[in-house]
Amino acid sequence: MDQAVPDFVEARNCMVDSQVRPNKVTDPRILTAMRRLPREAFLPPALAARAYADEDVPLGGAAGAGRVLLAPMALARLVQLAAPRPGDRALVVAAGSGYGAAVLAACGARVVALEDDPALRARAATALAEYAPGVELVAGPPAAGWPAGAPYDLILIEGAVPEIPSALAGQLRASGGRLVTVRLADGIGQAVLAELVAGGLRARPMFDCSAAPLPALRPTPGFVF
Repeated sequence: MDQAVPDFVEARNCMVDSQVRPNKVTDPRILTAMRRLPREAFLPPALAARAYADEDVPLGGAAGAGRVLLAPMALARLVQLAAPRPGDRALVVAAGSGYGAAVLAACGARVVALEDDPALRARAATALAEYAPGVELVAGPPAAGWPAGAPYDLILIEGAVPEIPSALAGQLRASGGRLVTVRLADGIGQAVLAELVAGGLRARPMFDCSAAPLPALRPTPGFVF
């Protein structure tokens, strides 16, 4: 007997109506993008059925476990916090399979998607070519950012970090540039909005947010004497 094919269109609408809209996401561009973009296309085929669950979904990748597609509500709120404007130059750090970059592009931003894992980058290349062909996909370490495209009006780090890499601050536009991510402290995640001020990068906590830590941006253990 043939296995039933999931109704992904219905699942997308249910995701927006039950997970995203009730959690203070009001930007119509984000809601429209998340109804239109097929999250399942940004996942390994074996995990397509989990695309619209209210949870992070593992992405795998050449570097092993630890990378995920962020839960729909968390990603939507981070993109809304970034407040993308049409024509904004945007950098997505640790772009994974490219879904977050595609959502930002659907909001009118000109997006550079930075990913260091070759397996995830290959998946992103396939999905973005079909659903967000204007996104520029590049390879490199996330902590270094992508200075060739700077300055950026906005930077999205797609995952949780203990600290914002200092190199990224220098790639923000001096006037009006903003960076959003989830900052971890004692295991608790908070979405932060960071902007350049006279003394450097100032990050303000905006709301509690759960997101998987990015393995490449974990602090390197020091020597213990």
